[in-house]
Amino acid sequence: MDKKKVAVPLVCHGHSRPVVDLFYSPVTSDGFFLISASKDSSPMLRNGDTGDWIGTFEGHKGAVWSCCLDTNAVRAASGSADFSAKIWDALTGDELHSFVHKHIVRACAFSEDTNFLLTGGVEKVLRLYDMNRPDAAPREMAKTPGSVRAVTWLHSDQTILSSCTDSGGVRLWDVRTGDIVRTLETKSPVTSAEVSQDGRYITTCDGFSVKFWDANHFGLVKSYNMPCTVESASLEPKYGLKFVAGGEDMWIRVFNFHTGEELACNKGHHGPVHCVRFAPSGESYASGSEDGTIRIWQTGPLTNDDVDMTTNGKAKVSAEEVSRKIEGFQISDERKIKEEDLADLVAC
Repeated sequence: MDKKKVAVPLVCHGHSRPVVDLFYSPVTSDGFFLISASKDSSPMLRNGDTGDWIGTFEGHKGAVWSCCLDTNAVRAASGSADFSAKIWDALTGDELHSFVHKHIVRACAFSEDTNFLLTGGVEKVLRLYDMNRPDAAPREMAKTPGSVRAVTWLHSDQTILSSCTDSGGVRLWDVRTGDIVRTLETKSPVTSAEVSQDGRYITTCDGFSVKFWDANHFGLVKSYNMPCTVESASLEPKYGLKFVAGGEDMWIRVFNFHTGEELACNKGHHGPVHCVRFAPSGESYASGSEDGTIRIWQTGPLTNDDVDMTTNGKAKVSAEEVSRKIEGFQISDERKIKEEDLADLVAC
């Protein structure tokens, strides 16, 4: 019998406390990058392909719970237990802005057009900061039902997705009105939410479950029970044939997206896995753990022979098409909101 191949990851040391969030940039002219958030208060930037350390962002005075890069990987953002969200120059490491909050910031996300930073946390308030006018007061959305755990953007920045630490469900907000227009129901609090690279799926984790939702019609597409409580999951971005999940049992598992069959179980971390993310190329994924390390696992190059052609090649759905398809979801049939109009809203 052939023995199963044992995956040997690249191990990235540097953090002195648990790694709680990971974020890959899109592919840029200089490659792609990986930023990590840790309870040691110092986010780190790495080469996304090799895992090589590039630099550390120094300035927070508390655990950093969330991190992200903008579309061009020239600015980074982080949310911290020191009641602040910070914007960094990703090229020099300099702190550009610090946005003071009234409580712990658990989540942050740049808009796709890089013009806005979204934050959320224990205050139960979502805030939008205008990156073109960073000194202006942020726009505050209506209060969320609980402390914010995860946030992200979808529908070409016209919709915001958020989850809470103390209640189930994923809430979808219309950016124009600031109102919750839809809730994706889950039994347990959602600890991780990711929008697929092609805009088709929302991947969530709650309790022992990984769920995939249609990002345009909001129906539940697939739901799989996991062997342990999962904290994070990520869908392979190129073809969407597999996904990875990690949680309390310290292992990273790879599953077939269509059947839920477990394809691999990678062991190596010495503590619960808090975050997993696929690289934008789909040829590797990273995991961050309570043990303070990041591990980058190779999946190998994907080819067209691996692809179920019935699921490949579908174009990203535009916000205009979404508005025509979803009953009761108030998105304009016109083109995307002009930047100056949205800036006026933020200034309100």
